[in-house]
Amino acid sequence: MAVKGNNIKNDEIESVLLKKFEETLSKGAMMWYHNLAPNSIDSFSMLADSFVMAHSRAIKVATRKSYIFKIKQRENKILREFVSHFQMERMELLPISDDWAVQAFTQGLNERSSVASKQLKQNLIEYPAMTWSDVNKWYQSKIRAEDD
Repeated sequence: MAVKGNNIKNDEIESVLLKKFEETLSKGAMMWYHNLAPNSIDSFSMLADSFVMAHSRAIKVATRKSYIFKIKQRENKILREFVSHFQMERMELLPISDDWAVQAFTQGLNERSSVASKQLKQNLIEYPAMTWSDVNKWYQSKIRAEDD
């Protein structure tokens, strides 16, 4: 619509499409877009193809809620990487209640991965979080320790 309603020259259409594309995205698609390598897209058609390839695999139409319990932190992943991975996987699933997400996240933490992961898992077991916001508060305190 932004291209159609304006007096844009043919050679300018490509750049307008590339700029407007980002405005149409939300959630996981927005994260995918921001994680693209700088200067990796040369044209709108290349962007469209990349988007379709990335999201045709990600569409998990009838994914069962139990899948979230299969997300595990590897020993070589720091806490920040696991949280990011968990959140991306959670966004691609059908809506999952906070208590399921908290339980799955707690089970997925690997105590052998880092001191921060071990402390977070112990805290979540000892003081069960009720919401994802509660988990995030605990996580923020542990990630500061991991960064230090």
